[in-house]
Amino acid sequence: MTNKILFTKKHLLGLEDFTREEIKLILDTAKPFKNLFTRSIKKVPTLRGRSVVLLFYEASTRTRTSFELAAKRLSADTINIAVNVSSVKKGESLIDTAKTLESMKSDFIVIRHSYSGSPHILAKNVSSSIINAGDGFHEHPSQGLLDIYTVNEKKGRVAGLKVVIVGDILHSRVARSNLWGLTKLGAKVILCGPPTLIPKDVQKVSPSNIDIEYNLDKAIKDADVVNILRVQFERQMEHLFPSIREYSLLYGMNKERLSRAKNDVLILHPGPMNRGLEITSEVADSLNSVINEQVTNGIAVRMAILYLLSSVKE
Repeated sequence: MTNKILFTKKHLLGLEDFTREEIKLILDTAKPFKNLFTRSIKKVPTLRGRSVVLLFYEASTRTRTSFELAAKRLSADTINIAVNVSSVKKGESLIDTAKTLESMKSDFIVIRHSYSGSPHILAKNVSSSIINAGDGFHEHPSQGLLDIYTVNEKKGRVAGLKVVIVGDILHSRVARSNLWGLTKLGAKVILCGPPTLIPKDVQKVSPSNIDIEYNLDKAIKDADVVNILRVQFERQMEHLFPSIREYSLLYGMNKERLSRAKNDVLILHPGPMNRGLEITSEVADSLNSVINEQVTNGIAVRMAILYLLSSVKE
């Protein structure tokens, strides 16, 4: 197993705060954990006696289940907090909720919240390790890490690859974490979507490694990887693009459009997919698609995150 002394971070709040070496350490640590999945007993005693609290203020299937499986495969105890029937409904503050959980000797708090910066607030107010499972429009670091792990596993590298991220960049915490991680590892990232859905200052993340292209047919030419973001119907109320139909025509990924990329292009999607809108079933189920593998890799990456964070607490 990877030398734990090399890792010094107590929290996972965002990839903006991580160095290239720290990101690579997480990816390298995830590899032996994925090998564990081939065994008859997919469990190790690494976190026996530790507790992982899943505090989700927003709906989630993949991330919540993935973190729960990751914790259980490390032999940790897991506690799911149903916010809709908790004291939060009685007006309890985020910090008070976290302090209550900490009083119950929680070692990790995995939080998803609609407000950007919520995990950072907890990290300053409690001693448990805080893991950001998505905060507002800010970051979703474990999703970014599993996306990068999948690319590295399939391509053997990240540096020098052309990665196209398509869709609602403005509201996407997944896109932001991917941007920080991919550019730190040397990928060239092309952001593509309607002008109203791409932040004007997004290239500040890495001016030399990020380009913007509003025409998807041009953007995906010779692409190594295409990461397709979900169309967020809840944002349509803001009238940031004329119609769902027009979005699909201009930015939907279909087989004909995919032919402009490299033959071995990888298709990623963080899920859940809107089939027939941002991606056709023909593309989603094609040999180029690694969408299901992303889900599998997510467990290994989150095991690595918990494992490495636990070393700092010892």
